[in-house]
Amino acid sequence: MMICGVRTAYRHTGTGRDVILLHGWGQNMFMMSAIENHLNQFFSVWNLDFPGHGESDEPPVAWGMEEYTDFLAEFIRLNGIQDPILIGHSFGCRAAIRYAAEHPVHKMCLTGAAGIRPKQSNAQKMRVKAYKAAKWLLKTTHQDEALKKLQDRSGSQDYRNAHGVMRETFVKVVNDDVSPLLPKVSCPVLLVWGSNDTAAPLWMGQQMEREMQDAGLAIFEGDDHFAYWNQAERFNRVLDAFLKEDML
Repeated sequence: MMICGVRTAYRHTGTGRDVILLHGWGQNMFMMSAIENHLNQFFSVWNLDFPGHGESDEPPVAWGMEEYTDFLAEFIRLNGIQDPILIGHSFGCRAAIRYAAEHPVHKMCLTGAAGIRPKQSNAQKMRVKAYKAAKWLLKTTHQDEALKKLQDRSGSQDYRNAHGVMRETFVKVVNDDVSPLLPKVSCPVLLVWGSNDTAAPLWMGQQMEREMQDAGLAIFEGDDHFAYWNQAERFNRVLDAFLKEDML
């Protein structure tokens, strides 16, 4: 299916109210399969690969969250979906939050949600400035090999794993901050967090709970950024309680 000019892979199973599953960065629809296989007994479940992930093509140019949110909106429009339930992990939550702030959403479940930019320490700010200065120097002096080495050894594992247009896309995505949009999210929201999440620390979930209009936080003690995957059966039971009134 072509969405916003990108060949998009997705799977649609089950019947009932529409549920859309939104995976994390560097992942694919497989990482949401345990949720899909449980919920498609009661719902019409849409499980997709975001552009640049899984079997979907890369975007033609570097995208930011505005483009990914437009992509989600177009996917929903083209499939005749109305008032969906959104379930997202990490990066997928960024698109979910941005969509829900501007469009009708019935309910939303966010786990390990990325999107709040933490304040940088002075030391971190200095490292960023030094990196940008070195990058500028190598670019202007056309030291392409040295620039590639600098980029490959800098940044997060996700950044190092990204190539071509997806590396620039990743930079745009991680610099996006959904904080101003949190008060605009009015649908019921279930937040599920691993207490030991280092990619999206627990304080982010606590902030989302405070600032969204109707949000509750469930904490999986001792688990990490992939708590929903590590404890799939428990996560599905929590979902069942949250979605009980919407089941067929």
